[in-house]
Amino acid sequence: MKAARSTAALSLLLLLAGCAAPADAERPAAPATTAAAAPADPTDAAWAQLMTPMNEQAVALLSLAGQRAGDPRVRRWAAGLRAAQTGELDRLRPLLARMGLPDTNVHEGHEMPGMVTERVLEQARAVEGRAFDHLLTARIRDHLRQSAQVSRSETESGTRPDAKRLATALVTARKAELAELDLLPDPSGSAG
Repeated sequence: MKAARSTAALSLLLLLAGCAAPADAERPAAPATTAAAAPADPTDAAWAQLMTPMNEQAVALLSLAGQRAGDPRVRRWAAGLRAAQTGELDRLRPLLARMGLPDTNVHEGHEMPGMVTERVLEQARAVEGRAFDHLLTARIRDHLRQSAQVSRSETESGTRPDAKRLATALVTARKAELAELDLLPDPSGSAG
C-alpha cells in the first residue's frame, strides 16, 4: 500500500515536473497564509493547481459547442459537461484559497496530457459540424481520462481531507462522464 502511494505521488510529481518553470523564472508571490488558510503539501498543491486550468481550458472548448457542433446531441452533452466542469471550478478555486495558493494558471503555455491548449482552441474555432464534433469529443475524452488519472493520484497520495474528497468526487464524475461520452454517435461517421 505504501509503495502504491509513493508510486502515485511520484507519477503526479513527474507529470508536473515536465511543465515546471525554469528555476530563475520570476514567479508571483503566494498570498499570505491566513488563519482560514492551511498550507498544502506538494501533492495537494500540484493537483489543485493542475486541475483548475485543465477544467478552465475544457470549459473554453465546451463553450464553443453551442455554435459549432453539428449534432444536437453533442451540443446538449457539451452544455451539461460544461456546467459540471464549471461546478468543479467553483469548488477548486476556494480550495486553492484555503491552501494559500494563487488562483493563477501556473501551467500557462505548457503542453500537458489532457490539457486543452490554445492551439486546440484555435483549431476548434476554425471548424464546425462533424469536424468540430470529432475534435471536441477526442480532446474532451483525453481531458476526462487524464484528469481522472491525476485525481486518482491525489486520492492515493494527497494529505488534505478537503482535497482528497474533491478528487474522489472528480474520479467518480469522470467515470460517469466517459460513459456518457461513449453513448454519443461517432462523429467520424464510421461504424462502431
